[in-house]
Amino acid sequence: MNKFLERLNSGEILVADGATGSNLQKMGLKPGKPPEDLIIDDPDIIFKLASSFVEAGSDIILTCTFGGTRLRMKDSKYQERAPEVNIRAAEIARKAASKRTDVLVAGSMGPVGALIKPYGPLEAEEVKATFAEQAKALAEGGVDLLLIETMFAFEEATAAFEGARSVTDLPIVVSFSYDRGTRTMMGVKPKDVIKRYSEMGAAMVGANCGTTLENMEAVVKEYAATAPNVPLWVKPNAGVPHMDIQTEQGVYDMTPEDMARFSLRYIELGAKVVGGCCGNTPEHIAAIVRAVKK
Repeated sequence: MNKFLERLNSGEILVADGATGSNLQKMGLKPGKPPEDLIIDDPDIIFKLASSFVEAGSDIILTCTFGGTRLRMKDSKYQERAPEVNIRAAEIARKAASKRTDVLVAGSMGPVGALIKPYGPLEAEEVKATFAEQAKALAEGGVDLLLIETMFAFEEATAAFEGARSVTDLPIVVSFSYDRGTRTMMGVKPKDVIKRYSEMGAAMVGANCGTTLENMEAVVKEYAATAPNVPLWVKPNAGVPHMDIQTEQGVYDMTPEDMARFSLRYIELGAKVVGGCCGNTPEHIAAIVRAVKK
């Protein structure tokens, strides 16, 4: 049996990692440069960040492939090497995970950066194909599960799910981002998300990124009320950022203790995986681990 499903079915609460982008910016990633370029240009920095989450106690770490579809990599010099970038990213995460015997790797699959017709220029089939290519490469690289994350439209999330399912039987987690309270920017509601993707066979359904920790709690409540038996993946931002003029970076005000406190609330409501999105450092994750695992 798949190791991730085994642990999920055992009832264990798992802690995922923190942010990729905001931490890489602190480590020197220049604004506008795709993080995926570092997989080839500076794999050590990716390994260092992943290792810091393993050391903080994460049970699941994500690959640095959020923007790793060929469509999204149009701004990357490595667009034509998209499969290789994903395979290498998975291998770097695996290497970091091996610092402990029990760490799982999730292959991160984020939005392609444009909308599907009739809302935008893309054909559903080309989006499905780009996600299939990414999923296949991540599976080859050795991930334990696939995470379709930060989704806001049914059209794209479904294309991603169908694309991934066409090339691998790895467990798939589907996570939407609700940046309008309990709605996505396309007006999608949590109750409709959990119905659709649990019926399609997602191993978990969840939410990441978003706005406040309180709004995330409302999203989790709606998920749980709609489908109480579906395990939930919950990975919020460390609050809503404000801009630091001097560093030109977003500053997130939620402390490690805040994240730990809210993680326990999400677990009470049915979350089986908790972690952090933008603004969450290894310190935030260590606090969640202390709270959840005690």
